[in-house]
Amino acid sequence: MTRAKIISLLLKRVIASVLFVLILFPVLGQPNDSSKNIGYNTRLNTFVIGGSAAYATGMIGLHQLWYKDSKQQRFTIFNDNAEWKQVDKLGHAFSSFYIASGTQRALLWAGVDEKKANIYGALTGFLTLVPIEIFDSYAADYGGSPGDLLADAAGSILFYSQQALWNETRIYPRFSYRPSSYAGLRPNILGDDNISRIFKDYNGQTYWLSFDMDKFARFPKWVNLSVGYGADAMVYARDHENARAGFSSYRQLYLALDVDLTAFRSRSKTLNTLIYLANMIRLPAPTIEFSERGTRFHAFFF
Repeated sequence: MTRAKIISLLLKRVIASVLFVLILFPVLGQPNDSSKNIGYNTRLNTFVIGGSAAYATGMIGLHQLWYKDSKQQRFTIFNDNAEWKQVDKLGHAFSSFYIASGTQRALLWAGVDEKKANIYGALTGFLTLVPIEIFDSYAADYGGSPGDLLADAAGSILFYSQQALWNETRIYPRFSYRPSSYAGLRPNILGDDNISRIFKDYNGQTYWLSFDMDKFARFPKWVNLSVGYGADAMVYARDHENARAGFSSYRQLYLALDVDLTAFRSRSKTLNTLIYLANMIRLPAPTIEFSERGTRFHAFFF
């Protein structure tokens, strides 16, 4: 299948999803007060149309970033769960969680019932990432991954389960990145510039679960505790490939303090939205690292 056909297939799926949402969401989210219907439906349509356009643009951009140089193959599925020490899987879960969370927030803004917003947010978090597996399935360097789909589902489940249990989010996935020395060794895989390396160089990525401690115990509202996961010395995807090339890849676990930016609320909805987005990134803070190379303390770790 040619790249043009893949993009065409993706766009058809996006358009079908948009039509489904435009028809279904206004019915599911109809507020009881009929005087508010026009305003809420306008918000809902604005979100669906704008979000869908951004989604389609993002998918095409992702295709160009990851797959523009890949040779094409027939639809292929393979097990990549042993690759990159599963750092890539955490990236899928992170993305799914925040797509679910962001969708839920937008649906609430548009007047959709909270329980329905939670469900459709979680479904959106999973379903919007499915086209990535379509891209992978036709790219000779990759192949569709059931493990990626499970990670996508895990992110949505992490979001939905907290809404069902606590009616709020208390555990936030977060991301941090620091440049590694390995990206330059395989720039076609790990990134050939600073921007692409943020997404491709798994050696520099760390994924965190940040616990909003004041929701569980007496704790400063703006201080969280985080656990993190990363890996290093991964020039190739699998351990035996790295070992053959002279690299000893290893996992890293972290325990750290964290700053909860959402504790600093504002009367401005725009500012609160920016705070919500910034809260996806873990700020540098004191951290303890555990790995096969020993335990280290970092006074200022990102």
